[in-house]
Amino acid sequence: MSEQLVTADEAAALATTHKEEAYKTGGYGGNTNTRVSSEWWARPPDQRFTSLDDLYNMTHSLCKHSKVGVLESKEIRVESDGVDDLKLLLPKTADTEEQLVKPTHWSFGQVSRLVGAPPSYLRKLPAPIAGINLQHGFSNHRSEMIKTYSSNGGKDVQLRAATGPDYGRIYDHEVVDAVRKIAGNGTGDARWKVPGVLENGLYNPNAPVTAESTTLYGSDRDVFMFLVDDKNPIEIGKLPDGSPDYVFRGFFIANSEVGSKSLSIATMYLRGVCMNRILWGVEGFQEITMRHSKGAPDRFIGDVLPALNSYADASTGKFLEGIKTVQGLRVAENDEERVSFLRKRDFNKVETDAIIASVTKNEGHPPTSIWDFVNGITRVAQDKPNQDTRVDFEKKATKLLDRAIA
Repeated sequence: MSEQLVTADEAAALATTHKEEAYKTGGYGGNTNTRVSSEWWARPPDQRFTSLDDLYNMTHSLCKHSKVGVLESKEIRVESDGVDDLKLLLPKTADTEEQLVKPTHWSFGQVSRLVGAPPSYLRKLPAPIAGINLQHGFSNHRSEMIKTYSSNGGKDVQLRAATGPDYGRIYDHEVVDAVRKIAGNGTGDARWKVPGVLENGLYNPNAPVTAESTTLYGSDRDVFMFLVDDKNPIEIGKLPDGSPDYVFRGFFIANSEVGSKSLSIATMYLRGVCMNRILWGVEGFQEITMRHSKGAPDRFIGDVLPALNSYADASTGKFLEGIKTVQGLRVAENDEERVSFLRKRDFNKVETDAIIASVTKNEGHPPTSIWDFVNGITRVAQDKPNQDTRVDFEKKATKLLDRAIA
């Protein structure tokens, strides 16, 4: 495939060559990103979903069986039954009846922090003693109002969250539903889908979605989704052996309706995703976050949703123009200029020599353009055994590329 894809419609029409087979990608250039991999490692089986519909049904059910109440902290009563059982008696509000709730691990930490008590210390105490400390905190809490979010968790009604009264809740099921509008079920019925697998230099976009490979995660605390448009690769140059250098678009979105994390969206171009969900050859990574402040729900509807829809259908022309710019932007014509270029960007002599040698070996010529130097830096970074050093190297490459494209 030699076409350079420009728009989403053209991508869907022209990239038929790779719809049924894997395509070569060496992972050259760009950065590695372990954000999705960290989720993949941490999620137990019951937090892994193989479709957006299943993830939506779970989060929507949690919300449907939850209630929000705003109450005075001094009216909360702490009850304990035995050494390990601590519950809160919440008073009747305009929206909820009086109820006895059991804090989750997360909401217990929120409650403790709201009243100025260290949760790690309270968790070590017997429930009656921890309850006395919490009761004292409620009685003397300076912020008079608390917003509670509780649900019927079966045997016990659970307190899912306890926040300040101005907490602007963006519901997890609303975020999932927004993604469904552009990705369908996330399993290949639309352009945006759970990624395939990179193995031995070949990327297979048609790998099946399983509980082991999925990038759709959710719990009673949060949601995280990573999707790609990996059946429509974009050619941005050549690999060292002369074959096409392909990238494809991807994004992740995360949220927590109970306040464990802000809403965040990241977009990027990447060259592959391996089985443990490390992202390889990432270019153009951008991330925005939104705290759950009072106006957050309106901002989500007014700003975030249109931005997500725009990215899903956006032309890739600007990105391709930027790549062409850095590929043609010559910044060094001889060895002295190459060394000077790198040393001015805080690379020491050993690193400078390694970067120049890497480009010369892999590209067949010494580095002359911004693109050459970026690729050389990222290749050397991949050989760094220390993760912090590797990340620092990759950040320098990203900064260099971003400045050139801007």
